Amino acid sequence: MNVFFCFLFQVEMVGGKVLEETYMRWIHYKDECVKMIDYEPFPQGLFCNRTFDRYACWPDGPPGSVVNVSCPSYLPWFDKVSQGVVRRRCGSDGHWVEEEDGEVWRDMSQCEEEQEITSQELWFKQLMVSFRMLYTVGYTLSLFTLVSALIILLSIRKLHCTRNYIHANLFVSFILRAVSVIVKDTMLERHWGREIMRQADLGEMLSHKAAIGCRMAQVVMQYCVLANHYWFFGEAIYLYSVLIASVLIENNKYLPYICLGWGTPLLFVLPWMLAKLLRENKECWAVNENMSYWWIIRFPILFASLINLLIFMKILKVILSKLRANNQNGYPDYKLRLAKATLTLIPLFGIHEVIFIFATDEQTTGILRYIKVFFTLFLNSFQGFLVAVLYCYCNKEVCKILLCFFRYVLCFSIVFHPSNSSHAPPEVPHPFLYKL
Repeated sequence: MNVFFCFLFQVEMVGGKVLEETYMRWIHYKDECVKMIDYEPFPQGLFCNRTFDRYACWPDGPPGSVVNVSCPSYLPWFDKVSQGVVRRRCGSDGHWVEEEDGEVWRDMSQCEEEQEITSQELWFKQLMVSFRMLYTVGYTLSLFTLVSALIILLSIRKLHCTRNYIHANLFVSFILRAVSVIVKDTMLERHWGREIMRQADLGEMLSHKAAIGCRMAQVVMQYCVLANHYWFFGEAIYLYSVLIASVLIENNKYLPYICLGWGTPLLFVLPWMLAKLLRENKECWAVNENMSYWWIIRFPILFASLINLLIFMKILKVILSKLRANNQNGYPDYKLRLAKATLTLIPLFGIHEVIFIFATDEQTTGILRYIKVFFTLFLNSFQGFLVAVLYCYCNKEVCKILLCFFRYVLCFSIVFHPSNSSHAPPEVPHPFLYKL
């Protein structure tokens, strides 16, 4: 494989933006070299021919000499190696000296990136791989539990009510978010991870046509993330309505929640998509050069998170007052109940989002940025699993219905297959089930 494309294959690991900018600088460097080759006068006598080997631009070389040229200016780390040179040997016969494998000998050690920086980038790459494995496992686990919980809520008629309909829509938003993130990562890897063998491969990779798929995946993911946050918002409003005031639930209707959860994200995703298409139509729309466009997506999330926090605090205040009024066992009892209610409401309202609400990507650097990324990925990916467990599998009504179903199945299997069981079914379920 050509040295330049080997180099680009390493660069593309850093990011699509670096690859695209490096490629454009390489095109400019190549064009300047072609002009030199075409218009510079040729020397007299024997000499090694000027050439462009896709890495550096070589002038004519005197026989029996070492030709030095400056490190190519298109290198991303050119500022650190600007004083270095890349070398070739011109043989006494007027041909560039070749190695045993037939490739022209070339020493570009002075133009390579420092080993310390390379090790740091390798560590960063391994960290990103670990982060990706973390949230892939989280989203996969969440996806499995959410689908199961959704089937339970929709298949059991006794569970059909406004509260569970809102829960079901929240589950769907989590499912779509998990699927969209996994699909987006797959599209990005397919787009940037292809092997670069020829210049045509690189041009195809950087073309707008090749980026359509990953751009659409990016748009869908942003919509699903926004929808997920606004179903958090819907959950908060519903609980606030039940406990404090009548908002959006007259006659137990949930159509307004549908508009809030699935309709509101369109008001922000469509303008963001148009802004990216008209003003920042580069790569897979994953890089934000102009942060004002990114705020089109970020602002509604921050707004919903802040309102959820206010509702959360108001509801806790109401719960605290009711626990105090009905408390018969002393202070520790209602304190424990308040702590339980708090821990239950946090994942339902997405309150953890507020932790880093003011620590934006532009403000966080170094170890703080890695901490933010870790907690954000961990909480976002496993949140669906936690919500499904708390609001379906640990729901007393769900557990009661599932218990009856399993007892029915057990009795049915014993009646029709008595030889398969030597023990009668238990008359009383395990006490743990009554605690759920």
